[in-house]
Amino acid sequence: MQEHRHIYINGQWVEPSGTDTVQVINPCSEEPIATVAMGNEMDVDRAVRAARQAFPAWASTPVSERAAIISKIARAMQARQNELGDTISREMGMPSAWSRMIQAGLPIAVLDSFVPILTNYEFEYSMNGTRIVKEPIGVCGFIAPWNYPMHQIIGKVAPALAAGCTMVVKPSQLAPLNSYILAEIIDEIGLPPGVFNLVVGAGSKVGHALASHRDVDMVSLTGSTRSGTLIAQAAAETIKRITLELGGKSPNIILEDADITTAVLKGVYNSFLNSGQTCIALSRMIVPREKQKEIVDLAKATVESLKMGDAFEDGVYLGPMVDDNQRQSVREYIRSGIREGATLVTGGPEQPENMKKGYFVKPTVFADVRPDMTIAREEIFGPVLSIMPYDTEEEAIHIANDTVYGLSGSVWSGDVERARRVARQIRSGQVFINGADFDIHAPAGGYKQSGIGRERSKYGLEEYLEIKALIGYNR
Repeated sequence: MQEHRHIYINGQWVEPSGTDTVQVINPCSEEPIATVAMGNEMDVDRAVRAARQAFPAWASTPVSERAAIISKIARAMQARQNELGDTISREMGMPSAWSRMIQAGLPIAVLDSFVPILTNYEFEYSMNGTRIVKEPIGVCGFIAPWNYPMHQIIGKVAPALAAGCTMVVKPSQLAPLNSYILAEIIDEIGLPPGVFNLVVGAGSKVGHALASHRDVDMVSLTGSTRSGTLIAQAAAETIKRITLELGGKSPNIILEDADITTAVLKGVYNSFLNSGQTCIALSRMIVPREKQKEIVDLAKATVESLKMGDAFEDGVYLGPMVDDNQRQSVREYIRSGIREGATLVTGGPEQPENMKKGYFVKPTVFADVRPDMTIAREEIFGPVLSIMPYDTEEEAIHIANDTVYGLSGSVWSGDVERARRVARQIRSGQVFINGADFDIHAPAGGYKQSGIGRERSKYGLEEYLEIKALIGYNR
């Protein structure tokens, strides 16, 4: 069993101030795989002071040098990609083949994407005799989730490094092991001390301390909407900038002229990726009422063909929930769907018959789901798909937007202009048209209670910049 007794502050592995530890559990076996030392508010203060001291020099580092360092981190991660993916599989359960490609591959692609963004970005320009200067915001606090742990860390670290910011990172205590690999890489490539700091700890201690610290200029969280509310409240005391990537209840509108087979197949695979533990999962399939039976039959057959099992078993698509709390939460949502009258197509709240150990939940599909049902309104964050019938295109759009969330969405139609028109009416930060692939270069973020701000692309970089006007500079 691994032991991580140190945190990373000011370019050194140091002992935390307290003595608390946490065990990291493999959700496939329910067995501990690591013991990790937990930081506290005093460690946050040490890390923030290190970041504050490092900020002036890093902020003035030439763009070309910052771009070179980002590229070096990407290449070092690429050399350890399989190790990184397998580590995440062990700590949160995503099947290894997918984890190597997604959990490790996507953050490498994000890092690479920021090299040309940074190189080509105009940090200064003239406007009517005034010089506009874009400067790094300062010290940033990053609070990352467990479902895509490295992808979400890099989604914050890459633009912050590009902008010239320094940072303190708090990974999830459920999946912290991958962040040690990143810290090792950063240490090995020679990033200046204090630019990157890592403090593992509870959200109530380390997360709150980062959000409320007077010397943290910005805090960025990926997590639940409830967590976002708490972070925003703590950050408000010092009027710091926040970016929040929060919950989702994303609609997948299948119009009657769509390729039904392809739309349902891709919709199911999207909804059940990472066992539904994905903020942009298309968890509401909104379908023509007259085609609901056809769609239900296709969805049922597809879901029942998905292999569930250990993360390192060949051919597995469905892993476990991250822990028992998440398993119990998802099971209760399934029970609520049954209680409220939705039609249970497949799955259910019971432990899968062939999974005696592990935090597994049966992949579940409901039909005849009404917009007022709990399973249609709340983020389940598990392998549960709600099929919701509609009678008109206008009703489909209304159902899609009848949510407090607005993170992602999808539209399928045989007429691409019709799909585009409907997509424009969905109130969310991104909409996939006719099964378009994930775009690493597109900005990501939410409307409504799905968040504030954007990650990735030049819009993600700009979250980390302040704008200064030097009036009279060019006169």
